[in-house]
Amino acid sequence: DEHLVPGRRGRVQRLDRWPDRLVAALGTAEPTLELVANLAVNGYTTDDLIRHELPALDELEPGFVSVQIGVNDVVRGRSPGSSIANVGAILDGLARRVGPGRVVTVAVPDYTVTPAGADYGDPRRQHDAIVAVNQAIAREAADRGIAFVDIFDVSRMAGEDRTLVANDGLHPSGQQYGLWVERIAPVVGRLIGRA
Repeated sequence: DEHLVPGRRGRVQRLDRWPDRLVAALGTAEPTLELVANLAVNGYTTDDLIRHELPALDELEPGFVSVQIGVNDVVRGRSPGSSIANVGAILDGLARRVGPGRVVTVAVPDYTVTPAGADYGDPRRQHDAIVAVNQAIAREAADRGIAFVDIFDVSRMAGEDRTLVANDGLHPSGQQYGLWVERIAPVVGRLIGRA
């Protein structure tokens, strides 16, 4: 899932995306890190990631992959079983391509606390579904020796601090992404030998 910060006239401010912030946070030490691609697409489900993004990795040949997926499965009311099966297939596909120690999974944020969150289903039910998805992702990642970073509690802070919500009233702001990266960067740093 792509969580982007709208810029002027709906454009995305590239440097506010958490993958870009992550690369910047990890520094410029040699060898230089480069964001080869951000394949995430706003609205993608686990099915879309399997169908479109996994095959794209074969051409890119990345040395490290981050993945955050599942929120749109919740929004669309997919059964937890099919989403979890897809997460397993995604993690297996990533591990085959780059190795399990070169993958980090990031928890799904809780959009239900945002001003527009109720537009995407009953907040209590959606919150519970997001919790279940995150538990499943953490379990599936652990079973494969893949790192999992939990940013769920940070996303919940947006219920009290609206500076953590983008102008669209739904997605995380650049400020929230910065808080995510504070958690993600040390984990990735260890995995790639930068910590």
